[in-house]
Amino acid sequence: MKHHQSKQQHPIWLFDLDNTLHDASSAVFSRLNGSMTDYIEQHLGLARQEANDLRVHYWRRYGATLLGLEKHHGIRAAHFLAQTHQLPGLEAHLRMPACDRAALKRLPGRKFILTNAPADYAKRVVTALDLASCFEGIISIEGMRVFGDLRPKPDARMLRVVLARHRLPAHRCVLIEDTLANLKTARAAHLRTVWMQSYLKHNPHGPEVGAHLHRRPAWVCARIRRLRALHAVFSPSP
Repeated sequence: MKHHQSKQQHPIWLFDLDNTLHDASSAVFSRLNGSMTDYIEQHLGLARQEANDLRVHYWRRYGATLLGLEKHHGIRAAHFLAQTHQLPGLEAHLRMPACDRAALKRLPGRKFILTNAPADYAKRVVTALDLASCFEGIISIEGMRVFGDLRPKPDARMLRVVLARHRLPAHRCVLIEDTLANLKTARAAHLRTVWMQSYLKHNPHGPEVGAHLHRRPAWVCARIRRLRALHAVFSPSP
């Protein structure tokens, strides 16, 4: 009984994937952006620069290019995700520090991936990083529909639905993310939040460009540069 109670007191960890568990800035993002632009160019019949501009516009307006394409052009999410995330040879370019991998495997408590990426891509990345055994589940963009509408992070409605679906009490959950907007929504929903900063300087086109990495916004409970720091950030409740 004591063992069961102790386990119950550990946090429930929700990890973002790209630029949180691994360096996606160098391994993924430039290729993924090009793949999305290719898709828009081909399926909407736009010139290359127009396609790239539209990709960026929808990303800035909706937080995900896919949302704009689905809303304004009737693009099927499953087709877009499958086509744009093929990324041949991806596994050979994935990197994470060995100390982070070891720390993640030692971290007590239930662990999930919570990512706006598609499930097949997330599984490839987690497997290539030798982390598949660490996680109880992967919550991907396919599971982020609310009343039929796609609602990826940072949507608050999606977060409430996902937590309820998986029976995860918000007050026990800790979200580890590189994106401040996602952390802000999570904190408002009573999750604890950790801002992973390790890879932000290498992502010149990401949403955190210009962010003051030495400041801690009110909705961020802790800032880290290595996953091993999580062992000291949140200890089990007394």
